[in-house]
Amino acid sequence: MTEHDALHPLRPFLRNYVWEHGRVGTRYLDCTDGEVKFDEGKKARFAAEPYIYVPLDRDAADDPKAGGPAIQEAGLARFLRAAQLGKPGEAGSAAEVQRAVHDCVELAVFSAYQRDARQARDRYAQEPMFDDEIRAALVDDIRRTYTGMREQLALFDFTVLYGLPAPLLFSDAPFIDWRVCAKPGLPFVSLPLGPYCLLVGATSGRTSRAAPVVWKSAAAMGPLKDHNRYIVERARLWIVAATDDQLVAMQGRFAPAKQETAPSEDGARPSEQ
Repeated sequence: MTEHDALHPLRPFLRNYVWEHGRVGTRYLDCTDGEVKFDEGKKARFAAEPYIYVPLDRDAADDPKAGGPAIQEAGLARFLRAAQLGKPGEAGSAAEVQRAVHDCVELAVFSAYQRDARQARDRYAQEPMFDDEIRAALVDDIRRTYTGMREQLALFDFTVLYGLPAPLLFSDAPFIDWRVCAKPGLPFVSLPLGPYCLLVGATSGRTSRAAPVVWKSAAAMGPLKDHNRYIVERARLWIVAATDDQLVAMQGRFAPAKQETAPSEDGARPSEQ
């Protein structure tokens, strides 16, 4: 794989949002200018923001050259496709599904700390520090906040909700921690796997091995009904959707405010002269 075609960490999920009706590609909202755009093909080139990887294992040595967590791409792709199609039997064995969910969680946390990592890097870059010192300080900050979260998630009970009645949005920040986002907090975390499937994790109270992954056909979102609203609130770069209407409805939130042209000395605006 060339550097130009380097895999964005979230591209496996974005494959479930590729349109294949006439033109093959992805409809997305560019959050920087509020425009609805179309990315040709299946490579999700619009998702091009660089990621900063921090190993979260407590005893892991930091390797600045590492690009991300180790993911079993084939198994993850099979799992994501099965979730979108609503066919649990095509997701692989119980162990393969467990590994795919583990990889989903790894990528969810990876995406979750990107904003904090970039802010930490920029903040420390203003200090009289060498590059390796900036990196070490950044790693300490991210591990302090996210290592414990990752350890908690490893013991959550996970359910794949499929066949949802309304399409889900997906963004550059797709992981939702309902324990802190919702008011009052809910004991869930979630990650959209595709337009009509959602991975939901719930606190279990266990202190060792996670339970097998549960698959459940869902006719409603229930307490997770605000999922799309939280996706929109957290997005900073791009949002993808299953329909144009969903994206158009969000444009006003991200489109830059139009500045009113000042009148000329005779009171008329330029278009009126």
